[in-house]
Amino acid sequence: MSSKPKNTPALDPRVNPYRSDLASAHLYGKVTAERYVDGVPCQVRAGYVTLKEEPSFTARQSSQLLFGEVFTVFEEKDGWVWGQNATDGYVGYLQLEALDDELAEPTHKLTALRSFFHPEPDLKTPPLDMISLGAPLCVVEIDGGFAGVAGGGWVPLVHVAEIGAVKADPVDTALRLLGTPYLWGGRTSVGIDCSGLIQLALDAAGLACPRDSDQQQAALGTLVSADGAGHAYQRGDLVFFPGHVGIMADETHLVHANAHHMATVREPLADVLARAAAGKGVSAVKRLGA
Repeated sequence: MSSKPKNTPALDPRVNPYRSDLASAHLYGKVTAERYVDGVPCQVRAGYVTLKEEPSFTARQSSQLLFGEVFTVFEEKDGWVWGQNATDGYVGYLQLEALDDELAEPTHKLTALRSFFHPEPDLKTPPLDMISLGAPLCVVEIDGGFAGVAGGGWVPLVHVAEIGAVKADPVDTALRLLGTPYLWGGRTSVGIDCSGLIQLALDAAGLACPRDSDQQQAALGTLVSADGAGHAYQRGDLVFFPGHVGIMADETHLVHANAHHMATVREPLADVLARAAAGKGVSAVKRLGA
């Protein structure tokens, strides 16, 4: 079946699964495609996996998925799947081998920056994989100091907490990630980009957060300044620039993952502004909970 909606504004393809040849069934009547399908929810079983803009190993990484996240598959072809991340709605391509079609309801989240899956509840066994901060886990068994996870693998118990039990200060989480290398599309403690840092920090606080900085600027908090001029910054203020975002550690210092340092750093906001090219200064300051 096909649909030809008229006078309908274009939907953001980053968070709406549609192409000219294929679209999610829930978008029928909203976008034009040759066919519409119901997706198949699957779960990430790799420590973390690259989400690509195209089904190619050489294609640019647009984001990453964490172990335990749900990815709805709309197409499978040549070892690649095209679909949508349930966590933030991001659409892209990833390798089929990273997914499992058996879903396990998460009970816990990883609270350590990173940890290892062991084949047995024994820290001396060679790890199977590495998982990163915020990964949702279905814990089915406790043995000594280890949590057994659905699908196999044991994680140190001190590295996990029940979902909703711990809601960290977003700034504290951002500060824990200082020194993390900058990685375009990164969402892990191994490599992260500016909006990925904010997303991880808010996730640890129990707050839903879009993937990209422009989406975050539109969706998060309350606008307290349009350009930052004369603004009295507070800890936790989100500071947006064209294509960039950071979070204030205090009245004068910004925590942000950036390509200048190629790392997550805490530095004076004044230094960030001094480096900014014309027209690249503060575009908005948003306050959470304001």
